[in-house]
Amino acid sequence: MDFLIHNIAPIIFLSMVVMLLVGYPVAFALAATGVVFGLVGIELGLLQPSLFQALPDRIWGVMSNDTLLAIPFFTFMGLILERSGMAEDLLETIGQLFGPVRGGLAFAVIFVGAMLAATTGVVAASVISMGLISLPIMLRYGYDKRLASGVIAASGTLAQIIPPSLVLIIMADQLGRSVGDMYKGAFIPGFVLTGLYVGYIILVTMVRPAWAPALPAEARTIREPDGKSGLRSLAVLVALAVAAAVAFEHWYYANKPDAPTDEKIVMVMASGVIFAFLLALINKVLRIGLLSRMAEQVTFVLIPPLLLIFLVLGTIFLGIATPTEGGAMGATGALIMAVMRKRLDSKLLRQAMESTAKLTAFVVFILVGARVFSLTFYGVDGHKWVEHLLLDLPGGQVGFLIVVNILVFLLAFFLDFFELSFIVVPLLGPVAEKLGIDLIWFGVLLGVNMQTSFMHPPFGFALFYLRSVAPASVRTTDIYWGAVPFVVIQVIMVALVIVFPGMVTMGLDKKVDVDVDKVQIDVPLEQMDAPELTPPPAEESAPDIPPPDIPPPEPDATNK
Repeated sequence: MDFLIHNIAPIIFLSMVVMLLVGYPVAFALAATGVVFGLVGIELGLLQPSLFQALPDRIWGVMSNDTLLAIPFFTFMGLILERSGMAEDLLETIGQLFGPVRGGLAFAVIFVGAMLAATTGVVAASVISMGLISLPIMLRYGYDKRLASGVIAASGTLAQIIPPSLVLIIMADQLGRSVGDMYKGAFIPGFVLTGLYVGYIILVTMVRPAWAPALPAEARTIREPDGKSGLRSLAVLVALAVAAAVAFEHWYYANKPDAPTDEKIVMVMASGVIFAFLLALINKVLRIGLLSRMAEQVTFVLIPPLLLIFLVLGTIFLGIATPTEGGAMGATGALIMAVMRKRLDSKLLRQAMESTAKLTAFVVFILVGARVFSLTFYGVDGHKWVEHLLLDLPGGQVGFLIVVNILVFLLAFFLDFFELSFIVVPLLGPVAEKLGIDLIWFGVLLGVNMQTSFMHPPFGFALFYLRSVAPASVRTTDIYWGAVPFVVIQVIMVALVIVFPGMVTMGLDKKVDVDVDKVQIDVPLEQMDAPELTPPPAEESAPDIPPPDIPPPEPDATNK
């Protein structure tokens, strides 16, 4: 009994891990562990019987959390875009654009994966869409099975870190930080990781060119009547858009030298994209014929989702909308795009709403279970046990980060990012804050690390999604071995975020430091009943003589 009393916190934690490994549903495993050990703690005299009276308030706190409303909005937006054929159009167009280049289809998958990540935020939708559309084409034109499956699974997981990622919303909620700041911090690391994927494909095309051949000429269908590719026209349109963006930057920000960098990036890029779209629209409506088929196709397929990204992320970064409001605008924009494509019907709408309701209920139930577990765990001072365990690690911040990242990497073999976010992050956040670690940077770091939970053989969900849509000619071992290089790249990205923290913090709003020693509080002397303390005229005062002690003012003067 004494052993149980003195080690109740680690016993609770280990019991919860055992229940998860057995395969019991996560939400109910957490809640059952909290309730059972709560009753045990009451019997042992460690907890008060009134402990569970706090449960309704804790559950109400979950239900009344406005931040979590962003999850159904962004999920619904992603499902509408994915099922309205946006992914198919993007893959076909970008595949044709990069077709003449060796490894062009792989580049197209990575590029489209990043765009889908910035519009959908749902890993399953991205992996399944690209697996259905691009994997058969890549295999047909001679791509290596491992490379093709690995690049599709890895590109789909970019939805984990590129805003509007669902895991970043949950991470911000669990760490008590702003979702907008978490999005700003993850913006650059997400696209650096995309660049690392591209660099790996370039390396493969140099070392193993047969693994990623270029599209043959007969497969490039978007051509001019004379057989030309039309890329020159597209290059001219891009140059004009860049020139318009630069001109807008000089004009709009001429008198705003202190404007935030993220605001400039959003406004300048949006202006260039809108200018290119208007040029293409005028050319098509007036039938001027200045743009090639390739230029028009790229413009009308690529720019609408880009504008949706600017609408959602741009308004969040500019501070115009909260993440919840941005998600609502994104869902509305996705519906408008589906209507414009003439692909919105009652069946698609019902499927998207059902899937959104299932995912949202899944998240809320896990969060409720986590609140029940944390009520008991914190009641027996389990958080102090975790803090002492981690604060006593050798190496300070560096030792803590090494151990935490290894722990999260290993747990990701068995748990997905929702479970890690609700179970592990609330225990690690207070320790990180006590060590002086910025929680936005810490959250982004954990988000990059948790990406590996989708790619770990044999339990990675992205691998399961791809297996469900891959043809029989692609073996499961091909998918597993194809994922290994990209898991290594993700681990390298974790190291880069640790070594170069400015990647995350440079986009955040600068904190205003206030020196309390220099703060002055001026109280009008006419409101004080001390007329004899009126200072003498300036010419009679001696600056080196300290002022007399002033008695404290009356309460009504203080309140004023």
